[in-house]
Amino acid sequence: MFRLWAKIFKDNHMLKDTVIIDHSIDTRTHKIFHALDEVCYQFDLGKPIWLDATISEFKRHDKARFYQDNFIEGIDFDYLEIQVIEED
Repeated sequence: MFRLWAKIFKDNHMLKDTVIIDHSIDTRTHKIFHALDEVCYQFDLGKPIWLDATISEFKRHDKARFYQDNFIEGIDFDYLEIQVIEED
């Protein structure tokens, strides 16, 4: 089982969160991208862009933050954080 936890923060307060569960036999990368797509659908957001800093942070900590620079349209929160909390 693969689980990804997504949270939206504004002024150091969590506004929303969700956990995406994936039981597929896809690769880890595909599971992450599918989970992020589902998070964006649930939170009604455009898909963020993976900048080099975001990728390196995710590789190091299995956690990434998407700020305004990662989104094409404006956002009304400080950042979206995703974190892998379980992998098979």
